[in-house]
Amino acid sequence: MKIVLASDHAGFSLKEQLVSLLESQGHQVTDLGPFSTESVDYTDYAQALCRSVLEGKAERGILVCNSGVGMSIAANRFKGIRAALCLFPRMAYYARRHNDANVLALGGGATGLFLASEIVEVFLSEEFEGGRHKRRTDKFDLVEEN
Repeated sequence: MKIVLASDHAGFSLKEQLVSLLESQGHQVTDLGPFSTESVDYTDYAQALCRSVLEGKAERGILVCNSGVGMSIAANRFKGIRAALCLFPRMAYYARRHNDANVLALGGGATGLFLASEIVEVFLSEEFEGGRHKRRTDKFDLVEEN
């Protein structure tokens, strides 16, 4: 799978670990940075990742900041992006199955590698159910337009 990742300085360590993990699993990974723990604005990295997903350069995106909240808010400003902050694997399950989330937000300050890897595994393996959920997700863009 083609996956794009980005973080801010607080999420840098977890992002780096996830990049290595995903590459070792055979995924095609694009790391949009940052490439150090020097302070950066998370919104810049969320925007770059969202553009990458919307342009079809990646099937899914993973964003990491300290809590995951800022990244998820910034990402959800983009029409066509459905970012979900997931704190445990079951949230990732429903984010994919019911909400067709295409971007996962994680909190590097709140989530260790073991738990994050479980969340990512679910996020990447689950498919959207469609059906009644499709009817509901179709309304996301209508809310934005109105």
